[in-house]
Amino acid sequence: MKGDKAMTREIRFVDVTNRDGVQTSRIMLPKLAKTMINLYLDEMGVFQSEIGFPTLRHEKNYINANLALEKRGAFKRIRLEGWCRAITGDVELAFQNCPDLRHLNLSVSTSEIMINGKFQGKTTWEEIVASMVRAVRLARELGAETVGINAEDASRTDLQRLIDFAVAGREAGADRMRYCDTLGVDDPITIYERIRTLGLATQFPVEMHCHNDLGMAEAVSVAGALGAAEAGIDCYINTTLNGYGERCGNCDLVSSMLALKFSQGLSRKIPCDSLMDLRKSWKMAKYASYAFGLPIPINQPGVGANAFAHESGIHADGALKDRRNYELYDPEDVGRGEPELLETGRVITTGEYGGIKGFRHVYDKLGIHFQNDIEARTILDLVQYANLHTQKPLTDDELKFVANYPDLAAEILTVTP
Repeated sequence: MKGDKAMTREIRFVDVTNRDGVQTSRIMLPKLAKTMINLYLDEMGVFQSEIGFPTLRHEKNYINANLALEKRGAFKRIRLEGWCRAITGDVELAFQNCPDLRHLNLSVSTSEIMINGKFQGKTTWEEIVASMVRAVRLARELGAETVGINAEDASRTDLQRLIDFAVAGREAGADRMRYCDTLGVDDPITIYERIRTLGLATQFPVEMHCHNDLGMAEAVSVAGALGAAEAGIDCYINTTLNGYGERCGNCDLVSSMLALKFSQGLSRKIPCDSLMDLRKSWKMAKYASYAFGLPIPINQPGVGANAFAHESGIHADGALKDRRNYELYDPEDVGRGEPELLETGRVITTGEYGGIKGFRHVYDKLGIHFQNDIEARTILDLVQYANLHTQKPLTDDELKFVANYPDLAAEILTVTP
């Protein structure tokens, strides 16, 4: 341990919903929804969003529009970061498609089982490291302000190899290494020890990227963060909204924040990023559930329907006497507590087949007024396309976004085969 000062390092969050979360099998996320998630994550105070794949043609317009939003000041804090393979061809294509990209993560498999199983003898460990080094240097040359190197399947990679990988990346100009528990195979004790050893040996910042195959994604992530803090290095936790992600999901953003803020030990040792606003949790979780078309589990920490529900006689009695008997935090801490009201009378909506009068009525209620039907028609056309794009009624915030940024909304909605 490097002293008390190291133990007060704030843990920052890198949300990967728009890259890893959208890889969830059998689900889809519209580009407009990905944009709204970036805006909400920024509102919540998240440090960085992995916005997607700049090498994919269908992501190009969405990413460039979000980078333009950043230039216009729509984002207050969040960094927008792309993901690609750690090869020079991908790096070149990423900057060709998205020339304003400033943050990039480069990923490659590092475990012996994946080198043998995926690459089938076509490459070696030495070639993997060399390819990563070339990719990092090229990314820097092409304008990347920060570069992360991702060790896929790090949890099943020899520790000395991870040390060598991190050192090579740092010397090439990378800013931090992502430790990927790709199969969710690590446990809190093991990952704490590995990250602490890795940090002490390299003094290189680390990202925890943990999957939930054994139901320990949050526990493993914060344990790794503790190991990093004790080694005196900066640490970032990768998360997704509501824990969505491949197979059994990823580390959940809200659960991780709650662990850092309310766990008896962790809250004193590795504080949560002070710029994060936990009160945005409920809004964020609800939107993600709506956009993905996936329910929030009833027992989800903080945002699940039963997070503050008490039925057992002993529990109900204790909670009524003093809620601290059976609740660690208040509903208000995660942005809950207000009743959700639905209109039961006449409701006018707008969407794919909406007309101009109903459209203007909806926007008037949102406080956005058009001078005449001609001015409104342009936005109506975009709203109709957006409704077709999302295949869901647009939320109030989505309607406001389209009206406030019509040119960028049009770019986001445009996918050219």
